[in-house]
Amino acid sequence: MIVYLQVLFISEKEEKMINSSQNNSTPFPPLANLQQLAISESGFIFDPSSGHNFTVNETGLSILRLLQKDNELKPLLKKLKEKYDISQRELERDVLEFAGLLRDYVGE
Repeated sequence: MIVYLQVLFISEKEEKMINSSQNNSTPFPPLANLQQLAISESGFIFDPSSGHNFTVNETGLSILRLLQKDNELKPLLKKLKEKYDISQRELERDVLEFAGLLRDYVGE
């Protein structure tokens, strides 16, 4: 599974976020911001709060739809692991990279 960019490593901060069961923070933009995104079937995304627009592939579209329901990392990883044939490490890297891109484009 590749969203757009593939990461070569997981930073120490990202690894702590994945492994810490007591960490309530999420690498994604706030749920309210994700829920207001206008998402087309073709993967065109518009954020009305920031005015940004961007395009995601089919995998990114799947991730965004899941995130609009729940923006917690571990449940998302579990659902994606069930859907895609990918190693856990690769899944975590790709999702965290996508999270970083979302934080750049989705306004707060």
